[in-house]
Amino acid sequence: MNALGLGTPLAGISVTALSNGALYYFPYQLTISGLPAGQKAGVTVYVSTNFSHPAALMMENCPDTTACNTASEYSLMSTSAAAPSIIVAPPGVGNSTITAGMGVFLPDNDGASAYTGTDTATVTITATDLNTNTVLGTAVIFFNSPDETVQDAVQFTLSTAPGGVTISPAADFSMNFGNVNGLGIGPGAGLGTVSASGGVIYDTPYLLNPAFTDFTSTTGTLSVYVSTTFAHPAVLHLDDSASSGGPYTAISVTAGTPTQITSSALDRTAVTRYLGLFVSNVNGATSFTGTDNAVLTFTMTVP
Repeated sequence: MNALGLGTPLAGISVTALSNGALYYFPYQLTISGLPAGQKAGVTVYVSTNFSHPAALMMENCPDTTACNTASEYSLMSTSAAAPSIIVAPPGVGNSTITAGMGVFLPDNDGASAYTGTDTATVTITATDLNTNTVLGTAVIFFNSPDETVQDAVQFTLSTAPGGVTISPAADFSMNFGNVNGLGIGPGAGLGTVSASGGVIYDTPYLLNPAFTDFTSTTGTLSVYVSTTFAHPAVLHLDDSASSGGPYTAISVTAGTPTQITSSALDRTAVTRYLGLFVSNVNGATSFTGTDNAVLTFTMTVP
């Protein structure tokens, strides 16, 4: 399991990625039988032995009043026998089979309390005759077959910034500046222009979206380089800036020395950056008109 909900969970387990972690959960059934006619039972649950790393794993409960097949139906499970969580609330149910749910929530957990590895917990379910206040039975569930395993995880995506050129996700991401020229005439939707020596820069904002969890570091480093240059690099090249209008610097074309965007990227906090396309206004033998393309490779590193 990981707090980004990445990968395929074990059979029978569902996972939902949330804005602050991920919930792994499953519905289950409880059968209540042997009650005298007219009497009803209530059911409670609590974590009788909690995880050794409670900042990294948290048991969750879903009562019988919902279907227990969405994350919103789950809430934190009590760790107190004196004040357990409710599965079946008063007035209770008679002899029947009910559906409830149980899950493990992995919150975003970077820094000193970050944890990766195995852990276990024990949950105790108790059914009580509400007419006589006597315990009908208990069920103990051990989360150790096998032990629960917490993994670190990273995810790094690009997305369209407000007012910027559309970024299209596919196997990779793509951006199209459309028709450009060395005089900055008629920029396309989402583009601005900035004067530059020898030509003009078309620019657009875009978003870098880092996400990482269970690392001892609370920040990461984002960098970029041009992994495939334009076929006409004297006429077209890519630039980077931290603000609209520049100043712009040429993006590195060397993998070993990429352009650093930031060394303080935070988990789930978007970084707004500005991509510039320099277009030369040169005339003569070295001029170029037609189509061309380049590829940028972004890297996120979390210590």
